Amino acid sequence: MSDLTAEMVQRGRGSSAPESVRRREVARDIRSARERLTSTSGLERAFDYELIRIYAEYRSGAGLAHAVLGLLIAGASSLWVPVPVAVAWAICLLAGVGLSMGLTRRFLKQSPETVSVRRWRSTFMVSEIVQSTSWALMILVADPSARIFVLFGLVIVAAVAAMLAATLPAAAGAALLPLILAALSLLALSQDMDTIMLVTMVVGSQIFFMGLARRVYASAVGALKSQAEKDAIFVELEQAKANSDEARRRAEEANLAKSRFLATMSHELRTPLNAILGFSEVMKNEVFGAHVAPSYKEYAGDIHDSGMHLLNLINEILDLSRIEAGRYELNEEALQLAHAVDECRHMVSLRARSKGQSFYEFIDPDLPRLWADERALRQIVLNLLSNAVKFTPPGGEITIKVGWTASGGQYVSVKDSGPGIPEDELGTVMSSFGRGSLAIKTAEQGSGLGLPIVKGLVDLHGGNFHLKSKPREGTEVVVIFPASRVMDTLPALNLPAEAALVAPVRGSRNAARAA
Repeated sequence: MSDLTAEMVQRGRGSSAPESVRRREVARDIRSARERLTSTSGLERAFDYELIRIYAEYRSGAGLAHAVLGLLIAGASSLWVPVPVAVAWAICLLAGVGLSMGLTRRFLKQSPETVSVRRWRSTFMVSEIVQSTSWALMILVADPSARIFVLFGLVIVAAVAAMLAATLPAAAGAALLPLILAALSLLALSQDMDTIMLVTMVVGSQIFFMGLARRVYASAVGALKSQAEKDAIFVELEQAKANSDEARRRAEEANLAKSRFLATMSHELRTPLNAILGFSEVMKNEVFGAHVAPSYKEYAGDIHDSGMHLLNLINEILDLSRIEAGRYELNEEALQLAHAVDECRHMVSLRARSKGQSFYEFIDPDLPRLWADERALRQIVLNLLSNAVKFTPPGGEITIKVGWTASGGQYVSVKDSGPGIPEDELGTVMSSFGRGSLAIKTAEQGSGLGLPIVKGLVDLHGGNFHLKSKPREGTEVVVIFPASRVMDTLPALNLPAEAALVAPVRGSRNAARAA
C-alpha cells in the first residue's frame, strides 16, 4: 500500500491533461484525413462546401453587372452588324447569365448538410462553359474592323470570370477555355502580323488570369484553414472553460464538505478527548489514591500525553484549514516582539534542558511595539522554537535573533544545529504533512504542519518567510514583519480637538492606577 504513488492514483482516475490533448489532436487528424480521402479535391468536405458557397455568392452578386456589360457590348456591336444579330447574341448571353444566377441562388437556398458537393461542382462547370461560350460568340457579331474591340472585350470577360470562379479551379478553367478558343479562332480569319500579335497578347493574358485564379484559390484555402484552426481553438477554449468551471464547482463543493467535516469532527473529537484528558490526568495524579500496580500510573501518563498530542494535531489541522480558507481572523494589538519570543523560549526551555541543548539569544531590547495578533505571533515563534528543539540533537545549540531589517521592519531568526534539509526537499517540508528524510530518521515524530502554519500566519501579517538549510549544517528560519506593522512607522491618527484634550487626561489616570 505504501508503494501507491500520485501518478498511479491519477492513472486510476483518468487520463492526464497532456494525454487528453494528444488524443483530441489524433482524433481531429483522423477525422480530417477521412474527409480528405472521401473528397475529390483533397480537402475536407467543409472546405469544399465553403469554396463552392463563395463561388455561388460571387456569381450571384455579379449577374446583374454581367447582364449590363453584355447589353452595352450588344448595343455597340449594332453599329457594324445588323440589329437582329446583335439582339440574338444579347438574348443568348442573357440566357447564360440567367442560368448561372438561377443555379447559384438555388444552391445558396439549400441546407449545407444536404448539398452534394460533387454534383454541384460539375453543374457549375457546365454553367461556366455555357456562359463563357455565349461570351465567345462575340466574335460572330464583330466586323473585321472591330477585332481590337472584340479582343479587348474577351480580355475583360476572362479577367472577371477568373476572379469570380477562382475558388473553383475546374470552373475557372471551364470559363477560360471557350474564351481562349474564341481568341485563337481569329487567326483563321486573318494572318497579318497585327492580328497575330493581338491574339498572342490576349491568349497570354487569359493564361495569366488562369494562374492568378490558382493563386487566389490557394489564398482562399489558406484562409479557410486558418479560420478552421481558430474555430477549433475557440471550441477547445470553450471546452477548457467549461471543464475549469466544473472543476471549480467541484472544488468549492469539496472545500465546503471539508469545512463541514472539520467542524463536525472538531466537535466529535474534542468531546471524548476532554474526557480522556481529564480522567487520565486524575489517574496519573492518583487523586483518589495510589494505584495497586505502579504501571497503571505510567499508563495513565501515556494516555494523557497521547491525548494531548492528538488534541494539538486537531488544533493544527483546524488552524491550517482556516488559514487556507481565508477565515483566520487577526485580533491585532500592540505587542513587544522580544517579549513574545522570550516567553516562548521559556515554554520550550524545559524540554531543551532535558536534551542538553543551549540557547544563544541576540535580541535588540530597544525594539518598538509591533502591530500583530498575539495568538498568531506566539504560535509562529513557538512552532519555530519547537521545531528547533525537536530537530536539534542532544547537546546542540539553538540561536535566536530578534532585530531590525534593512527596510525598517522587524525579524525573528531561529537557527539550530540539527541534521538540516536537502535542497530538493525544501518544497516537501513546506507542504502540509511534509517532512524531510533526515528529520524522519533523527528526530521525533510530528505532524508536518508547523512550517505551513507559520508561513500562512506570516502571510496574513503581510510578512516574509525564509527557510535556509543544508544537510548536517542545521536549519535557519527567518520571519520578517513589514515596516508598516512597526508602531513607530504607523501613521498618526487625526483626532478631533476634544479627543486630543481628553487623551492626556486618560493617560495620566492609567499611569496613576498603575502606580
